Amino acid sequence: MEDVLMADDFLEQSKTGILIDVRSPSEFEAGHIPGARNLPLFSDNERAEIGTRYVQYGKDNAVERGLEIAGPKLAGFVKQARIWADGTPIYMYCWRGGMRSGSMAWLFRTAGLTTYLLSGGYKAYRNSFAKLLEAYPWQLLILGGPTGCGKTEVLHQLQRMEQQVIDLEGLAHHKGSAFGSLGETAQPTTEQFTNQLHALMRTFNPARPVWCEGESASIGKVVIPSAFYALMLSAPFLNLEIPYQERIRHILNDYGTFQPDELILSFRKIEKRLGGEATRKAIECVEQNNLESAVCIALNYYDKGYRRSSGKQWPNQIPCLWEDSDPAVIARKLLALYENGCNVGIEQVQQLAKIR
Repeated sequence: MEDVLMADDFLEQSKTGILIDVRSPSEFEAGHIPGARNLPLFSDNERAEIGTRYVQYGKDNAVERGLEIAGPKLAGFVKQARIWADGTPIYMYCWRGGMRSGSMAWLFRTAGLTTYLLSGGYKAYRNSFAKLLEAYPWQLLILGGPTGCGKTEVLHQLQRMEQQVIDLEGLAHHKGSAFGSLGETAQPTTEQFTNQLHALMRTFNPARPVWCEGESASIGKVVIPSAFYALMLSAPFLNLEIPYQERIRHILNDYGTFQPDELILSFRKIEKRLGGEATRKAIECVEQNNLESAVCIALNYYDKGYRRSSGKQWPNQIPCLWEDSDPAVIARKLLALYENGCNVGIEQVQQLAKIR
């Protein structure tokens, strides 16, 4: 086995060992290979100092200062790596597979630890996602539908049925609206969101369909990678529609437990687009615990926006007009729809989708 591995081999083989990122803490926080542990050769301040010396005094000066800083830490690095590895190989990377990871690899190998490097470093890993998307004719199936139709629950049901599913909102820690941050943890950076998506797609079989919810180009503060979004826009779009009252029930289940001040703040975020009078009425409904009426006001706004935006993004939609709102039932119907669609063509698929 080579000591330096290309990205695909590195990611596959690292499953049998420990993955270590030797970049600075802020670099790691901005984005890292999922599953990696951070063992920084330099702190953020130390890295900044060495970079300044490189610019002002040249490479030799910067390297000497780096050795001065790293020297006292070497034994600690080996002890920590040995604990983490616990007899398994170490797979290590820095930004470009240069001096930081190369120096640490030399140290670990000298200490008797089996160590492999990522050729081209984290930068090569990031570039490998675009190559993965281009390498196969991915069969994305986009599940759309207006707010409250239960798309996420249906996706989770499809996942339980051993289908390949991408929950973009789950990866983004955001439900994709002014109310979308309620109940969620802090969003990842766009960089780390992309890394999580990358890692998930590496587990998929490209010969099988991949189910994904229709989204705009951003989810909260997270931006969907342009190459992946292009695949989404070119994929079949199944537009799920269920009875209006069922949608209200779903929304109340999702958001009805939040505090009134949280709901009011979310309405304030869309006040300009919702209109002053509608916002006032919605807030009044929340204060009076008349949440159903508040939901109806919000849906009036979101439904108009959804029809406009989804029509532009996916002009050729397959309507799925079903009375049953049970996610398990809908998931089974979607699978039947896909299986029939493989054999009968788009017009017949559209007719099948209208069967109640």
